[in-house]
Amino acid sequence: MTKNTDVPVKDAATVILLRDAPGGPEAFVMERAMTMAFSAGATVFPGGKVDPADTVHDELFVDVEMPYWQQSLGTSSEQAKRLMMAAIRETFEEVGVLFARPISGGELVDPSKFEEERARIEAGELVFSDFLAQNQLAPDFSYLRPWSRWVTPVGESRRYDTHFFLAAFPYGQEARLVTEEATSASWIKPQKALDMFGQGATYLMPPTWAQFDRLKEFNSVEDALAATPQTAPIEPEVLAGAKPFKVRFPGAENYYLLSPQHNDSKSSTNASS
Repeated sequence: MTKNTDVPVKDAATVILLRDAPGGPEAFVMERAMTMAFSAGATVFPGGKVDPADTVHDELFVDVEMPYWQQSLGTSSEQAKRLMMAAIRETFEEVGVLFARPISGGELVDPSKFEEERARIEAGELVFSDFLAQNQLAPDFSYLRPWSRWVTPVGESRRYDTHFFLAAFPYGQEARLVTEEATSASWIKPQKALDMFGQGATYLMPPTWAQFDRLKEFNSVEDALAATPQTAPIEPEVLAGAKPFKVRFPGAENYYLLSPQHNDSKSSTNASS
């Protein structure tokens, strides 16, 4: 079968929310609904593709060191801004966590006050930048850290250039399952997620598995946020003739060694969420 090399690669942003807990940091994850077109049933971090409506207003980035972000994300300044906006928006849409402050200054706003607007944003009825403007809010990008970048391999029906961000969970807010794209959510330690994957109790796509595999080395959220990001994009390579379906990527040997339920239907490396 000839590979389809004409599938467009869409930009996406995924946010790994971290909080400190006894024994080390834990991350917020969701289990994708089985009805989703891709990554059905997989355990994922909040995230999704950059929306055409993720417009940016330069005044929101006045105090942001864009040369740093541009270099870290390996994109133009304009595209870096769109990715950062998408990261803030997706976190609000999917788990109700909002990294935004009043334009006049002050603490992060209480996202529970904007549940109606959040639902409209998720439904595509309200543009995120319009929501910010209407409520005189400005995103706080200081919570985000660039982390890694994965590109879906050639041959997949959907392809994403996904930028993973780390973010310290903000004190006083609540991460909860509010998106219809997932059926359950929880906080989990990296090693526990890897153990569950090895036991067949959960499914991790290669990019998600790789994030947990690296995060298990850190003793605190602060340590993880201070780590050097892996800025070089990783694009797995489909192994021709491999049955079941496999891809080559850094750490693939351990990934497949630990995967007791590896099969064609759960091998997608799409990572937009």
